[in-house]
Amino acid sequence: MVSVLPDNEPVPYPRLLKPLQRFTDRILGMQQSAALKVGLLGAYFGRGLMLVLAAWVIKNPILQVLGACYLVKLAFGHLSQPDQPGEEIAYQQLHQREQRFWLVVLNVELADLAFSLDNVVAAVALSKQLWIVMLGVALGILTMRFAAGIFTWLIKREPILETAAYIVVLNIGIELLLAEFAGLHFEAWQKFLISVLTLIACVIYAHVAPLRRLQPVFRWFAQGMGNLDELINWALTPLVGLVRWLALLIRPLFLAAIGRPVPVRHTVMPAEETSPTYPESPR
Repeated sequence: MVSVLPDNEPVPYPRLLKPLQRFTDRILGMQQSAALKVGLLGAYFGRGLMLVLAAWVIKNPILQVLGACYLVKLAFGHLSQPDQPGEEIAYQQLHQREQRFWLVVLNVELADLAFSLDNVVAAVALSKQLWIVMLGVALGILTMRFAAGIFTWLIKREPILETAAYIVVLNIGIELLLAEFAGLHFEAWQKFLISVLTLIACVIYAHVAPLRRLQPVFRWFAQGMGNLDELINWALTPLVGLVRWLALLIRPLFLAAIGRPVPVRHTVMPAEETSPTYPESPR
């Protein structure tokens, strides 16, 4: 997710948080590094919260279903994207720079929470002592932080790994759904093996020219994913509209609470229509 962010540009803070720029640039680094580190902090908070609520999480399997659906939706959204010319991508990145960074951070946190649901259930099954589970989860997140940095470096050398990573996310989402609805439970080593084989298969596909004859088939799958993604987006439109309405409602209250003036939108009235004037014709 963070590989699409620049590694030589500062975090695009909104005006309210600009005073934090110098300090956070020193601590967190540029956008790519900052997104990884913020994701790490969010992972500790999210997993800790999930562990404290583990008993409630286990009794509510619908949470794991929602997490799995989010992972599938995340994978569909990326794998269904058509190839775009480089200039168009650069134009979109230029005009969506701020939104893109914070959207990446949000997706990282949501994806980590979705993974946490499954991890917490497995971790609690291994030990009933909370501090042991917390220590194991903390070490696991720290390990993944360095693995994420290595993986970002690998993506620059093997771009196909970016697509492969989203296929792995799709695999995990499907595995969770199969476990819940079909009773097919995958062991940890099986999930790991499926993920590794997916990565290897994608790298082989990128380097073996005859295999690229399958590209029309993959594009057909991608088109189907895009159609499903659009259907999901359509179904979620009322919810997104409600969230935006609440955000517009809360924003003036927040600005008033911090003592900032609430911006007022001025409507520019169209100029009155007048009859055209013509220069006098010479006599």
